[in-house]
Amino acid sequence: MQLDKFTDYALRVLMMLAVRAPARVPTSHIAATYRLSENHLSKVATQLAREGFVVSERGRNGGLTLARPAAQISIGAVVRAMKRDTPVVECFGTDQSCLILPACGLRAPLVQAQEAFYAALDPYSLADVARARKPLDDLLST
Repeated sequence: MQLDKFTDYALRVLMMLAVRAPARVPTSHIAATYRLSENHLSKVATQLAREGFVVSERGRNGGLTLARPAAQISIGAVVRAMKRDTPVVECFGTDQSCLILPACGLRAPLVQAQEAFYAALDPYSLADVARARKPLDDLLST
């Protein structure tokens, strides 16, 4: 299973926020640090806020903060939330045009594989993946 850029960027945003917690970090700073489009990163931040992973504050001193401690944010939950509208294969979504769909035996194994992917991520929290806080902070400060 492959992560799309949207999900990848969401995880990067959360890692930076975990490293910088409890500080508020402007989206523009995150975008500049990772050399990403600020416009695209704003969409990621909006989705993260909608899903309850971050708090977004507007204004001069605005920015993003984690909505709860990093130890309470499951990587599996983040990936599920970000990829909600991206099925593994077309027939999992609204596209039911595949000729072999009525007799296809691939759907069940692919659903199982998708769930195994998420299940492998579930035990890991944001705190786990950002445990090397000082080295990560050094890398994010360059």
